This record gives sequence, structure tokens and C-alpha cells, in this order.
Amino acid sequence: MEALILPVRGMHPQIPKSTFLAPNCTVVGDVTMGEGCSIWFNAVVRGDVNFIRIGDEVNIQDGAVIHGTYQKHGTTIGNQVSIGHGATVHGCTLHDRVLVGMGAIVMDRCVVESGSIIAAGAVLTEGTHVPAGSVFAGVPAKKVKDITPELMAGEVERIAKNYGIYASWLRKEDSDGQATEAL
Repeated sequence: MEALILPVRGMHPQIPKSTFLAPNCTVVGDVTMGEGCSIWFNAVVRGDVNFIRIGDEVNIQDGAVIHGTYQKHGTTIGNQVSIGHGATVHGCTLHDRVLVGMGAIVMDRCVVESGSIIAAGAVLTEGTHVPAGSVFAGVPAKKVKDITPELMAGEVERIAKNYGIYASWLRKEDSDGQATEAL
């Protein structure tokens, strides 16, 4: 089984060889990814109705959905972003070093500045602005605190780094033990 990669309206996903694609993830249309990304099991990155731009070392975990709004809002994701299991990121901008927790929803026109956390289960309603270094939680999500250096290192940076390691476990290895390609 391989990842489902489909062109839409003549637009083909641009996926570097350094990206890990789980065998049943889906990447469609106007999608451009940076280096060292990982798209996990049952995740959907759907650039059919608008663009999706993904930076370097981004992990989109199991069951997450990345999409946009037709003729209105594409999705831009910065570097070293982690999007948790079952999260929805839709027509918004996530800057660098952001953690979107499991089951969180980030709606159209939201901007999440660098070094921020969107807590598990949080719902950022349309147009919400998350200042750099903030933790937002709840429904609708509101700022609950500033991020501490310990939280940044212990969660945001740790998770982004670990998903690169996890992806290496699932790559085929050559006779020298070097990763060559995804399963």
C-alpha cells in the first residue's frame, strides 16, 4: 500500500524525497511541502480548492485534515510545526514552531504566531489571532497563559524533533542501515 497522491486541475503535489508519507495518507492538488516532513496514517492534505504550503520538518499526525476554502483561504504552515492526531487546520496560517494539539480545530483566517500552542480539543473560531508565545485552550479558544521556555522545549520542540525520529523507524533501510524510502 502506498500513499494516495493525486493531481487536481493540473496541479500536482510537490513532495520532497525527505518526506515520510504513511501508506494510507492522502495528498491532493496544490500542495507544496518543505524538507523532512511527515504525513501520518489516515491524514489528509487536500489542496483541491485552494493552496496548501507546508514548511520544513512539519508533522501532520494520524487522522489530521489540512484543507482550505474555495476561492477564499489557502493554508500556510511554517517550519517545525506539529499538528496532532485528529486535528483540523482549515484556511489559516500557522507560523514556525507551533503545536496544534489532538482534536483541535483551527478555522479560516486564523493566524497562529510562532512559538504557540493550541491545546488539545481547542476550537479557534474564524479570524482568531494567536500572539507569539501564547497557549490557547477551550471552546471557543482563548489565551490561558504565555508559553514558558520549559513548555517550548518540553512540548513544541520535543514533539517536532521526535516525529522526525519516528518517521525514520518506518523507512526502508539499505544494507548499511541507512533509510532509503518510506515503507
